[in-house]
Amino acid sequence: MARIAGVNIPAQKPVWVALTYIFGIGPSSSRRILEAVEIPGERRVNELSDAELARIRERIDRDHKVEGDLRRETAMSIKRLMDLGCYRGLRHRKGLPVRGQRTHTNARTRKGPARAIAGKKKVKK
Repeated sequence: MARIAGVNIPAQKPVWVALTYIFGIGPSSSRRILEAVEIPGERRVNELSDAELARIRERIDRDHKVEGDLRRETAMSIKRLMDLGCYRGLRHRKGLPVRGQRTHTNARTRKGPARAIAGKKKVKK
């Protein structure tokens, strides 16, 4: 298993897929990185030489914010919004959808499981 940016990437997968296991690198940026270091994306990770892995590692370290740094930056941005007390920060604080989605129905991923309302019974027809 190769280790890039503190993540063990799977050896049997194509390189462009394996790079997406790193937080902050998606399919398009993975292909862009491989294009820059001149490695075909369809090659498997276990077929790469140490020099090629070093070139990929160096490119990611130099040009991309990944893993811990990216997670920290995201958390700090959310904390800043919450400290400011702006609308988006209040939505984060309450655990509600932040980007304008409806909450009358749906939004269960953000709000958690539905809670029963005391005294409300279903009416039979």
